[in-house]
Amino acid sequence: MTEGLWVYLATSPLLWLAGTLVVWLAANGIAGLSPGNPLLNPIMLSIAVIAIVLLVAGIDYGTYFEGAQFIHFLMGPATVALGIPLYEKLSLVKSNLVPLLAALFMGSLTAVGSTVFLSHLFGFTPAVVASLAPKSTTAAVAMAISSGLKGDPALTAAVVVLTGICGAIIVTPMMNAMRIRDYSARGFAVGLTSHGIGTARAYSVDPVAGLFSGIAMGLNAVLTSLLVHLFL
Repeated sequence: MTEGLWVYLATSPLLWLAGTLVVWLAANGIAGLSPGNPLLNPIMLSIAVIAIVLLVAGIDYGTYFEGAQFIHFLMGPATVALGIPLYEKLSLVKSNLVPLLAALFMGSLTAVGSTVFLSHLFGFTPAVVASLAPKSTTAAVAMAISSGLKGDPALTAAVVVLTGICGAIIVTPMMNAMRIRDYSARGFAVGLTSHGIGTARAYSVDPVAGLFSGIAMGLNAVLTSLLVHLFL
């Protein structure tokens, strides 16, 4: 009977939606035990737990995504909602417009250029290079870029998530070590390199950091889609 119940639940889309929410709430609770600790990033914890559960239970990702896709749908409205704090802090953004644009260009150029250079240095195939090049932009854009360049969107998605998690982990200690105290600069840097995951981390630290991280994430998505075609 228990086995039959599990078979039923495993094929129910609501199981994975509910499971994802439960894991996320638990991860947030764990992260709250040590606020500000980058190693307890709730996104990283959630991904690890869900991956282990799917592996142990023998559930393929397609089945999981069928139930959890509503959360994926919410990424769109969440991204649009970033425009609200932008409107509220528009004067602050305007006063930093020139350095923001300079940082955007140099950051995007470095992210794409260094990835392509190292990929060629290690002898990666053109398909792998195309998959890795857009790693610092948001997943949806990165996968579209990769697909258009005949890369592997699945590999791109994995690398994008890894990039975001690494950025969210190291941004605070790195900025502290470099003695960068301006939250607009800190936020813009993490949003430029670590897209949505970095932006979530920035918002948890400071609203201004989150605002500038969201701006960087959006602008970098546009610029990266143009720059990759100059290198590939």
